[in-house]
Amino acid sequence: MKKTFIAVICTSLLAITTTAQSLVDYVNPLMGTMSKFELSNGNTYPAIGLPWGMNLWTPQTGKMGDGWVYKYTDDKIVGFKQTHQPSPWMNDYGYFAIMPITGSRKFKEQDRASWFSHKAEIAKPHYYKVYLADYDVTTEITPTERAARFRFTFPKTDSAFVIIDAIDRGSYVKIIPSENKIIGYSTRNSGSVPENFKNFFVIQFDRKFDYKATWDEDHFTDSDEISSKHAGAIIGFKGLKRGDVVNAKVASSFISFEQAELNLKREIASMGFEEVKNKGQRIWEDILGRIRVSGGSEEQLRTFYSCLYRMVFFPLRMYEKDATGNIVHYSPYTGKVEPGYKFAGTGFWDTFRALYPFLHFVYPSIATEMQKGLISDYKEGGWLPEWSSPGYRGVMIGNNSASVVADAYLKGLRGYDIETLWEALKHGANNEGPHATGRRGVEYYNRLGYVPNDVKINENVARTLEYAYDDYAIYALGKALGKPDSEIQIYKERAMNYKKLFDPETLLMRPKNEDGSFTKSFNPYSWGGAYTEGNSWHYSWSVFQDIEGLKQLMGGDKMFVQMLDSVFIMPPDFGDNSYYRSIIHEMREMQIMGMGQYAHGNQPIQHMVYLYNYAGQPWKTQYWVREVMNRLYTPYADGYCGDEDNGQTSAWYVFSALGFYSVTPASTQYVIGVPLFKKAEITFENGKKLQIVAPNNSPENRYVQSITINGKISTKNYFEHFELQKGGTIEFKLGAQPNKQRGTKKSDFPFSMSLQP
Repeated sequence: MKKTFIAVICTSLLAITTTAQSLVDYVNPLMGTMSKFELSNGNTYPAIGLPWGMNLWTPQTGKMGDGWVYKYTDDKIVGFKQTHQPSPWMNDYGYFAIMPITGSRKFKEQDRASWFSHKAEIAKPHYYKVYLADYDVTTEITPTERAARFRFTFPKTDSAFVIIDAIDRGSYVKIIPSENKIIGYSTRNSGSVPENFKNFFVIQFDRKFDYKATWDEDHFTDSDEISSKHAGAIIGFKGLKRGDVVNAKVASSFISFEQAELNLKREIASMGFEEVKNKGQRIWEDILGRIRVSGGSEEQLRTFYSCLYRMVFFPLRMYEKDATGNIVHYSPYTGKVEPGYKFAGTGFWDTFRALYPFLHFVYPSIATEMQKGLISDYKEGGWLPEWSSPGYRGVMIGNNSASVVADAYLKGLRGYDIETLWEALKHGANNEGPHATGRRGVEYYNRLGYVPNDVKINENVARTLEYAYDDYAIYALGKALGKPDSEIQIYKERAMNYKKLFDPETLLMRPKNEDGSFTKSFNPYSWGGAYTEGNSWHYSWSVFQDIEGLKQLMGGDKMFVQMLDSVFIMPPDFGDNSYYRSIIHEMREMQIMGMGQYAHGNQPIQHMVYLYNYAGQPWKTQYWVREVMNRLYTPYADGYCGDEDNGQTSAWYVFSALGFYSVTPASTQYVIGVPLFKKAEITFENGKKLQIVAPNNSPENRYVQSITINGKISTKNYFEHFELQKGGTIEFKLGAQPNKQRGTKKSDFPFSMSLQP
């Protein structure tokens, strides 16, 4: 009896300990950092910051200007960089770096680099620590939204230095010894900014300078102030005993030095390092804690929260609060300080699919601010961005801002000027804008219903399919806003334009010439050309708005399922490579994953595993969703199977681990898969809690036997957004064998336009 009692106590204590586990401790910011140009395992860097902050910090192992700022396989750190970089392909803007050294003074990256080891490195969302072996210096960083605290622990030395690198291509620094301060700005960027773009910074030290010098392009100077092609500063300290600490407070602004000082005063003021660190951890615990999962392996928990961490950075806040508390921002469109919200650093081609639907689902307050930011973009630049970093970037395709705007409103977000956004959507849908805004080939699309393959517009099949979906999103929003049929009917009709590129011979989406004939030379395995970072087998499923219609074109349920099955059993053939002229990293990532033509490392096909739900075989979705989660994600440095892409690939995992996914953004349905954990609890901003439980979940039990919602049996293959927002309990009963009776009726299938009146 006594032994039993003790066992119960031990079990209870273990449960308490598990429950009290800090969610931050599950996050691995190094997940995805074992990447390179030829092969992406995420193409991430350890982002040390707060959710949706204006700035992030990262240790820098690569050369300045190289998008691969931190690679897990590197041995040396050259600085600690304030960054706004959304991906290595987009590179960075407004960055500068700080680096402590000892010994002789030096400045150049290759000279100041220090060996380090991951064994002497701690990376958390709100805190970073590393030992710089060549200098016997430990560096620690803890951030706020627009500022950060640094803590440098030095050895015994008379020659301790801190380097401030304001980067090349035009920069400025000023040393103010009387205030133990350095101010400066960086103009370095990757495009899409006016000539007056600057990131102003202020760095306040807690110890007087015993040495100071500035850097002028390639040499030191005794001047305290310098404007140069490449400006920098170095300050030094004497008489340090081993373990002495030099503290620095850093803040920045895109507006002015005065605003940078204000940001520093507001966000750090007199707070010490530990106070800032603890506050940062509390913020992260709150954001991560909106979803609490349990009943999975340690590795699954770490993967889940590492993915969730990646989902709540981009787009970054670019707005600031002026001296009177008003929301203002530097505009990359006008070059002026403008009123209102502004966000930057995301590509809607990637993130419209799952990242934004997830923000609208769990974090609607910040998502509402993002909608206000889109209004600023439109008013100041004349277009909604499709890729912003920080202004319009001319990459990728589609008009998927329509999806982001429509999904937000249809999911219940309010409190912003939706009428202005409505006008912005119509403008973008009917005009071709600069820097990939609007729709390239819009004249052909509106006249023919597709973008032809013989009019020198590349990626034309991909454009047509995405424009058709975007037209659905515009129609759905217009309908919700009560717009007249005379205004919105055209978008409903254009949403069916996908049918014009369907080839009944191959059952795939095929490029078509202006005269209406299909292009003769067609290899469904060839990447690029008429497709974006993929081939016909990847893009033929991009009919998010009408899977039922696509299924009927392919011949009905049986043939549709056969086509889906084929994706996984075909060889990972690239075709003729004529478009890219070499094997791009996305091809290689598909090839090595051992899943045929299923290229989960890139976005176009990520929803495809959920499509069995539309043809009465949901158990195949359950099988493949679990396979992808188990095989293609880990919480380690090689944890992704391709580019993470601003939260999208992470959002696929987080949604899927909860048991559903947003196949059709700009609808109110989520298509059901299979949950990964025995329990998940989502706390919504409305105060309601949703529990998703699967008590008998296990690696073997991946098939849904039954689902009850608040005690009532549901045979549907989807959940409704507003029903989930009411809270309650969803229970999955899982088993080792498929239940081939559940979810097989047409009445159980998810949303498709063809099934609507």
